[in-house]
Amino acid sequence: MAGPSHDPALYRTRDVVPVRRALVSVSDKTDLLALGEALAAAGVEIVSTGGSATLLREAGHTVTDVSSVTGFPESLDGRVKTLHPSVHAGLLADLRLEDHERQLDELHIAPFELVVVNLYPFVETVRSGAQGDDVVEQIDIGGPAMVRASAKNYANVAIVVSPSSYPAVIEAVRAGGTSLAQRRELAARAFAHTAEYDRAVATWFSEGTLTEEDLPAHLTIKAERLATLRYGENSHQRAAIYTRNGGHGIAQATQLQGKEMSYNNYVDADAALRAAFDMVKPAVAIIKHANPCGIAVTAPNALDPIASAHLRAHECDPVSAYGGVIAANGTVTLKMAENLKDIFTEVIVAPSFEPEALEVFKAKKNLRLLQLPQDWQQERMDVRLVSGGLLLQDADRFPDDIESVAKDWQLVSGERPADDDMTNLIFAWKACRAVKSNAIVLAKGSATVGIGMGQVNRVDSCRLAVERAGDRAAGSVAASDAFFPFADGPQILLDAGISAIIQPGGSVRDDEVIAAAQAANVTMFFTGERHFFH
Repeated sequence: MAGPSHDPALYRTRDVVPVRRALVSVSDKTDLLALGEALAAAGVEIVSTGGSATLLREAGHTVTDVSSVTGFPESLDGRVKTLHPSVHAGLLADLRLEDHERQLDELHIAPFELVVVNLYPFVETVRSGAQGDDVVEQIDIGGPAMVRASAKNYANVAIVVSPSSYPAVIEAVRAGGTSLAQRRELAARAFAHTAEYDRAVATWFSEGTLTEEDLPAHLTIKAERLATLRYGENSHQRAAIYTRNGGHGIAQATQLQGKEMSYNNYVDADAALRAAFDMVKPAVAIIKHANPCGIAVTAPNALDPIASAHLRAHECDPVSAYGGVIAANGTVTLKMAENLKDIFTEVIVAPSFEPEALEVFKAKKNLRLLQLPQDWQQERMDVRLVSGGLLLQDADRFPDDIESVAKDWQLVSGERPADDDMTNLIFAWKACRAVKSNAIVLAKGSATVGIGMGQVNRVDSCRLAVERAGDRAAGSVAASDAFFPFADGPQILLDAGISAIIQPGGSVRDDEVIAAAQAANVTMFFTGERHFFH
């Protein structure tokens, strides 16, 4: 059934709407007191329910109970609170129409100009292991009804569903009211919020679970635009960065200084994190065009571990490191900053920076510094868009106890190395995951010395890694992200003096590859697991 229609000539212009009356009912009470203080200071009447009302009153603010607006008490264990004409007429009245204004007056109902609502923690409840009625009771009914009503009436009402929107709304209230453009943007976020909520409920009813390990039958990804970028990969492409709901990654990093981040900066910074944060010891990765040109952990007994890791990573390929993006898995120190003074670098991303390092970096005004959020974590799932849809997979992660796992790797040639050499092999295997396929990594002392990447055959990747390593190839170890289909690739490595090779195995010609390693008396491990990165 179609909704009512009106003559456009009857609509009055309404851009900036002063906030005189606000309805507040939130489950997530983050920064609620800051919002309440701003509303009270602006003389806004606050109508609220339950815990929200209690919290605001305890802070000293005057609050009107919803029950006094509806003339009806909260009932059925709180299932019925706001589902009432005295509330929803105040949300849905289009005051651009004189007739709606007249009807509100006749009904003695005051309109709302601001609604702040977020929903019961349904997803969190399911993921806590709750079952049955405990989950059902966290299905919000009145909340989504208020959100959708307010969002539909964005011409008159600002709907806020996330504490992240509070600062802009507080500023608007203080400035005299919300603008039409702001209310429309808030409405878009609100409809996305309820859509995601409904998807979670529907998934639970159909599958009985919402655990992060499951591949859902229906997938909705909620993200909000953080910033419009100057351009995309190339200057003729439009681009923006969006933050995903619940994200704790590069999109949530704080930029401490430097030029505006570009599309390519974000891609490279994320790739750098992938490389550096696989390592347990202090580590640094240098990325160029989404590929590593150097990865290293600190040298033994280094006085400044993170600075040591950076110098060792830089030594792998100093030419390619020019204009690179750097990630450190520990605090960037003064020493590391001093080492970077004469090296052109686009971005440095790290969990923290020493104040003295920040002072040094001030001389490089264009250098972008990104500080990761304290709760930064690697993603559990990878999502990639394809034409007409998307791909979803588990993120490629190494086990925390990889040293224990390594004990089960199959030794197919040579002798098992000493502990230090085994540590170097594990490092090479981890570093290989961060390199675009076909990937070959040569390493010494847990630092890369040669990298071959992105070639359409593994032989060329072997040649490239050996060429870049030069004399350093002799005595290094090699890691391959997938099996060698023929013995020609390993032979290039063996001829360069490689001391050990680690690879997944699984080729129909494994016997030929093993025979080549045995003929050279070189150690070779099969891991049984590949690490393609396309």
